Amino acid sequence: MTVDAKAMPDRVAACIDAHGLAQPDAPVLLMVSGGSDSTALAYLAADLHRRERLGPLAMLHVNHRLRGVDSDGDAVFVARLSELLSIPLFNCEIDVGALTREEGGNLEAVARRERYAAASEALKSLCMHEARPLAQGRIFTAHTADDRVETFYMRSIVGTGPGGFRSMRYLNGRIARPCLDVGRDDLRAYVRFLASAGERVVRDEEGALWREDATNAHTDRFRAYVRHEVVSRAKERNPQLAQTLVRTMNLIADEDDYLNGQVDRLFDNVVSWIAVDEANGPDFGAGFVLSPEMGKAHPALGRRVAVRALGLMLPEGARVEAASVESVLAGYADGRMNSGYVSNIQGNLAVSANKRGVRVEPMAAFRTRRNKKS
Repeated sequence: MTVDAKAMPDRVAACIDAHGLAQPDAPVLLMVSGGSDSTALAYLAADLHRRERLGPLAMLHVNHRLRGVDSDGDAVFVARLSELLSIPLFNCEIDVGALTREEGGNLEAVARRERYAAASEALKSLCMHEARPLAQGRIFTAHTADDRVETFYMRSIVGTGPGGFRSMRYLNGRIARPCLDVGRDDLRAYVRFLASAGERVVRDEEGALWREDATNAHTDRFRAYVRHEVVSRAKERNPQLAQTLVRTMNLIADEDDYLNGQVDRLFDNVVSWIAVDEANGPDFGAGFVLSPEMGKAHPALGRRVAVRALGLMLPEGARVEAASVESVLAGYADGRMNSGYVSNIQGNLAVSANKRGVRVEPMAAFRTRRNKKS
């Protein structure tokens, strides 16, 4: 996938317009690590802002404190980039290593969670400062077509539902990815083009136009393994792999959107929330009931309804497990209620079925109800 470096701003602007990523006056927060992709995103966004294609800008840099002086060097580089482009900077430090040891979770998952939590707060501040509704604000990330291809193969290895093979979305809530149609090499070429054209650019203490993260080469990290061991081999067979897979993933996305539209119509008819407050709406954590009509739905739609309902019930960011979905659907047998069925799924949730439907609730609530009956 090769894009003329000089035309890069127009290519990114076309992606923004085609996918409705941001209105021309929308406040945009740029997530900038200092690597080649996010550095290019900062230059591109500044160019589009000058041309009134983007609204007020701010940058966010999160120092995860994982690489010692190199992490500090990243922060210095981004601060200089912010000053050069006259884009306000939100800068924060999070000791992700200590937080992961304390929680016992996955390092990369914890880093991502904390990074996006910081982005959410920074966007709120930007919108408040600009007196714009938060709903108009966007968080721009620098994910590329290469990232999307890598995610495709990562999901192929660990497993995913059909919609998962669309890989990264152009727009997911307030998070927008305007560089998904261009490659990593294209963004690097754009930064080099700016430097060769005499534009003002930032260099680090060694003269580099962006910061390199040495851990990206460590193949014991899953994404790096896929990048160097899987994608590179696939490109030997098809040098146009990124273009081919982007077309394929966009076809999958079209069909995924269609199915989700069908789910939108089905969801409200078959899902009822156990606890609903007139002022605040449903208490998702209290659970839900799927009506007997759900058993008549096509399995493709039934799975998606279950995924959506469980996703609302589970803690934010939790991945809905395939086994949990199948356990919910097992409350139906050949389109009928599987009365007496009981199962325990992720998050210590209880699934039970009777003639009134399939009920999913915290195990403590399920036991309390059972004890009252006995």
